[in-house]
Amino acid sequence: MRLFRRENYLNKIRGFYHDVGMIKVITGVRRCGKSCLMMTIAEELIEQGIAAENIVFIDLRRQAYKSVSSPQALEKAINDKCQADGVKYLFIDEIQNVQGFETVLEAYRLEGNFSIFITGSNSYLLSGELVTVLTGRYIEFPMFTLTFEEYLEMKVFHGKDLSPSLVDELDSYIWEGGFPKALEYDNLRDKRTYVNSVIHEIFEKDIRKRVKIRNYEAFQKVQTYIINNFGATTSIRNIHEEFKKDGLSIRRETLARYIQILIDAKILYECRRFDLKSRRSVRGEQKYYLADLSFYFASNVDNRINYGPVLENIVYQYAASHGYELSVGRIGKLECDFIARDMDMNYAYIQVAMTIMTSREAEEREFVPLERIRDNYPKYLLTRNDLLQRRNGIKHRNIPDFMKNGERFI
Repeated sequence: MRLFRRENYLNKIRGFYHDVGMIKVITGVRRCGKSCLMMTIAEELIEQGIAAENIVFIDLRRQAYKSVSSPQALEKAINDKCQADGVKYLFIDEIQNVQGFETVLEAYRLEGNFSIFITGSNSYLLSGELVTVLTGRYIEFPMFTLTFEEYLEMKVFHGKDLSPSLVDELDSYIWEGGFPKALEYDNLRDKRTYVNSVIHEIFEKDIRKRVKIRNYEAFQKVQTYIINNFGATTSIRNIHEEFKKDGLSIRRETLARYIQILIDAKILYECRRFDLKSRRSVRGEQKYYLADLSFYFASNVDNRINYGPVLENIVYQYAASHGYELSVGRIGKLECDFIARDMDMNYAYIQVAMTIMTSREAEEREFVPLERIRDNYPKYLLTRNDLLQRRNGIKHRNIPDFMKNGERFI
């Protein structure tokens, strides 16, 4: 089977392929491509000359491993397959299905001849015993659904025609979402049926089985509210007030817990606000972005695109997948959509808009917050399909071109 190689992630992991001292943890929402990523890593290892018998795959979703639910059973499954000499490359898919797996992984890590790769679909993988048992001994590699440039590349990989217009392709990406499997379907209805099955799987396997929710009706209302209001600046207090007006009685603590459950299940990502004057995080104010835009469009009959939050969501996912830490910037009463920080503590400031061509006021609204930032880090204005403007060193780019070319902010 030919595999689409997601170079953005492979490039981050390659330096750790042969590291027997660190466990490589690949996390991300269900069906974002974690299993295929591990398979492409195995392909590259074989291309480097690693013998096939030294590469061991244990997919805990498959029938052959359905009974592997205890540390003892996991250890037996590994021992049965690890018979070769030398360094073994151990890949375990959906490791959170085994309660108490942490001590097993640590024992094999201490052997000194296992390079270990694991995947998980939720943040519970990186909580509790994993953190305490393996602190400093694992590296997390967050994975996302397809970004726009990957979406284009994967369509070509599958032999699908691309529109001559990148803007049309961007709109298709918005409607269809970025789940790799969805690209295999030609009909939009089939794509959304598939996404709804993913949502159901997340709810059943990553939420219902792992956390106690007494009031599922209230939880569903919270989930629907957050998904329908992605990209909006909000706070737990504001959401609580909205529910009170609608007659839903829910404690703030419960509301905060429900939102955290959605974040842990990788349905949502939280982007906190940062005050550029005080250089401090603003407590209680944040935005929530979707792991994939299809979560919104598969759940709503209205197919009209509200480009403001939609384009922000696309930029957030693109930047996060390229390894940037993101926050929402506040400059007095003005807002900068994103502050991006790289691993070397360099910054970039990003403003996102559908267009600035409608009026002089629209142009001022997007440029002024960037002009108020008094440092020399790069500043970007990203739009959908505008004539590019030059103003005070701010880099104006159109999103489809910027992302197709795989450009970086820093």
